Amino acid sequence: MNKFLLSELHIYPIKSLGGIFLEKAELEEKGLQYDRRWMLIDEKGTFITQRKYSELALLAVNISDGRLIISHKIQTDQSISFDLLEDNGTQVPVVIWNDSTIGIEVNVAVSNWFSDFLNFKVKLVKMPLAEKRLVDSRYASNDEVVSFADGYPCLLIGQSSLDGLNEKLQNPIRMDRFRPNFVFTGGTPHIEDRFDNFYIGETLFSAVKPCARCVLITIDQQTGEKGQEPLRTLANYRTIGKKILFGQNLLHQHSGTICIGDELKIVDWKSEKKIIHD
Repeated sequence: MNKFLLSELHIYPIKSLGGIFLEKAELEEKGLQYDRRWMLIDEKGTFITQRKYSELALLAVNISDGRLIISHKIQTDQSISFDLLEDNGTQVPVVIWNDSTIGIEVNVAVSNWFSDFLNFKVKLVKMPLAEKRLVDSRYASNDEVVSFADGYPCLLIGQSSLDGLNEKLQNPIRMDRFRPNFVFTGGTPHIEDRFDNFYIGETLFSAVKPCARCVLITIDQQTGEKGQEPLRTLANYRTIGKKILFGQNLLHQHSGTICIGDELKIVDWKSEKKIIHD
């Protein structure tokens, strides 16, 4: 069997905004450093995503000189930045799906910038370092915690899985539609469905739950435009239990450094009975 090698490494500092490609990253308790540590909320404290506001795809995010920089991909004169450590604002109760947790508003000026962009009142909040949002107990093994991500600290997809999908599409798409943290080369399409416990470099991971997909993957991350693909095509061959599955949600046992080129070393493979179909 050929080797599985880490080919892409991404973080998404602000939930549902643009991602950042990295050569290496530090893995912390809640996931990769800076990944989904910030989030936009409405006046009720409910999280805001591209699912409803596809224009968020047009906001690129970068980190430079200790600051988080947000800029418009097309209207490049629109940008704002703030210190990564800034967390002196007001604590706000926030809701992500069925979870209630706490955020701290970065500052009023940043919230107003995003409000002007979306044309309604929002706040940008940061997850406090001490906040413990628990992973779904049905899949957690040791009271693992997660950031403002949908439910799990990290997401893994095989490059072969995207290649197999693109062979079925009239217009190939990019991996950024699926917003993975880790992409690896090697193996057949959806080989990650069979991963159980494995190492990336020196860090042990468990693939605990396939990722159920929604309309977000129909949004072009360069233009913000919505279509029907690839959800329509995936529905034809990746629908299991009434959900469309693509990629694997991960839990990890300890912190460490993850680098492009790290080998994925499989410790255990799932049997057909053990493969969880959401």
